[in-house]
Amino acid sequence: MWRPRGELKKRYDVVIVGGGSHGLATAYYLAKNHGITDIAVLEKGYIGSGAAGRNTTIIRSNYRTPEGAAFYQASVELYEGLSRELDFNLLFSQLGHLTLAHSDRALITATERAEVNQILGIDSRLVGLDEIAKLCPELDLSTDVTWPVLGALYHPPGGIIRHDAVVWGLARGADRRGVEIHPYTEVTGIERQNGRVTGVQTNRGAIACDTVISATAGWSTLVADLAGVPLPITTHILQAFVTEPLKPFLDVIIVSSQMHVYVSQTDRGEILIGAEIEPYTT
Repeated sequence: MWRPRGELKKRYDVVIVGGGSHGLATAYYLAKNHGITDIAVLEKGYIGSGAAGRNTTIIRSNYRTPEGAAFYQASVELYEGLSRELDFNLLFSQLGHLTLAHSDRALITATERAEVNQILGIDSRLVGLDEIAKLCPELDLSTDVTWPVLGALYHPPGGIIRHDAVVWGLARGADRRGVEIHPYTEVTGIERQNGRVTGVQTNRGAIACDTVISATAGWSTLVADLAGVPLPITTHILQAFVTEPLKPFLDVIIVSSQMHVYVSQTDRGEILIGAEIEPYTT
């Protein structure tokens, strides 16, 4: 748990709703890059109790569109240096990312992605069965199976990170720069006057502020509703689960678009298996 919470002040320059990785990163970089430190991060549970603590932790940049690939390449580069910057081990393991191709069409798509990536200077290439076998001997590469593997897009810088370490590292970094972090503080209303935010209501009382930032992921529409702002987005469930810890055997991340599944092994030994988003909204 984070340290015992202090008393809320009556006013802050900025209130951030959500104490996950996005909210804490926003607080950290506002303080570090812009000198804004009169900030309260309000989290209705414990820090990292939402999506930040329930994601599949994959970091990669081998996306198909130039815009997406460039954006996520900047993310990979940020995380490569973030442990050093925060002086906190985030357990970022760049052991590679394999996107399996089970059809000729999938091979064509993988080739297109590799070409886009390489133009942008991203380490990504198409590999055959021999190299796949070396990278992941555990894979069944036989042909008498439902989804035979024909090749794969290999992205060596891809990896996984410890999500709770990211939360705690950013929290400590923000705290050291003067940001206040208040767990178990739920925002129940957003006050407005003349078209501007003037404060928030919480389960611990009212707070005046000039700026409110919502960093609540799948709950963003609900928080925006508190300010009377309709967000034209929908939220979908993405299912994932972990097994009991096993002796380490899987180094790379394995993805199969055709089977809508991706698999990795956590630093604790669990096999983490994720799926596609569900078609229905929450």
